Amino acid sequence: MNSSTFPTEIKLHQQSRVLEISFSDGVTFQLSCEYLRVFSPSAEVRGHSPEQAVLQVGKKEVNIKDIQPVGHYAIKLVFDDGHDTGLYSWSYLYDLGKQYDIYWRDYLGRLAAAGASRDPL
Repeated sequence: MNSSTFPTEIKLHQQSRVLEISFSDGVTFQLSCEYLRVFSPSAEVRGHSPEQAVLQVGKKEVNIKDIQPVGHYAIKLVFDDGHDTGLYSWSYLYDLGKQYDIYWRDYLGRLAAAGASRDPL
């Protein structure tokens, strides 16, 4: 992604819990609400350093209930579990899409290592 790449369309499919994002370079990503929630860029999820990151568990059924634009550079996603503090920049969303397989595999590995589950409590 270069600095002139930006979303041309953002569609929330609430029934399937997928956010579809098309970018100006022709790339489209379909990212689950769960994936976006567990990789929230907020300090409460990521911490202020990698050691402070909080593993997100039980988010399999989470959905997005609102999408709010933030200037011309990001969106704020409001999730139905009350989480709403992450600002998803265009470059962060693009990275989440491009690196999906790597990030998701790593997340599932961290869940397994913690003996935790994606399923809600």
